[in-house]
Amino acid sequence: MVDANPINPQRVFSELSPQLPDDCILTADSGSTANWFARNLKVRRGMLASLSGGLATMGPGVPYAIAAKFAYPDRPVIALVGDGAMQMNGNGELVTIAKYWREWSDPRLIVLVLNNRDLNMVTWEMRAMAGDTRYAASQDIPDFPYSKYADLIGLQGILVERPEQIAAAWQTALAADRPVVLEARVDPDVAPFPPHISLKEAKSFGMSLLKGDSEEGGIIKQAIKQMFPGSAQKS
Repeated sequence: MVDANPINPQRVFSELSPQLPDDCILTADSGSTANWFARNLKVRRGMLASLSGGLATMGPGVPYAIAAKFAYPDRPVIALVGDGAMQMNGNGELVTIAKYWREWSDPRLIVLVLNNRDLNMVTWEMRAMAGDTRYAASQDIPDFPYSKYADLIGLQGILVERPEQIAAAWQTALAADRPVVLEARVDPDVAPFPPHISLKEAKSFGMSLLKGDSEEGGIIKQAIKQMFPGSAQKS
């Protein structure tokens, strides 16, 4: 897998995949997390998984995880959430987790937050569907300290800022005696495109770069790495 600045979000998921407990329940929010969930996790027989469905509603990842814990208190649950959805309602739902987690026979509920300070899926949709550049006024979101907030309310917070920390972070989270917020600082310039895009989408994406997208340098660098992985240093 190619490197990124600071972390390729796909690696956060691919490092989790072989460590998934056999009876775990996965919940994925909408946005780019749904792409990485679909591409980089291998869901095995006996696991359960859900995401926000056809309407792609933002914000259900953490509430779905809480519901799963009440339905199956003896099973580990992992919520996969972007920072936009986390700020929309996930942070508030952590208060609910802090209130009830001691009632669960298995206390493990892990919330992965991909922190890239961007409403990332919408940013890429603007580029690929409308040929627009990234519009900072609507796409920038605050750099909230998710892992520190978890510590503050009695949960466990883990911050991952380098690729080599990912595997150990998942091991720690899966062995924890309480719910965990695993915050990963990831690169917003890794495109959540499918392997094949239409000519129209490719033209729109090219137009967004020609207009001078604010992240043009990082986007081009990542595109080259994805198309020619042999030319990039493996992370």
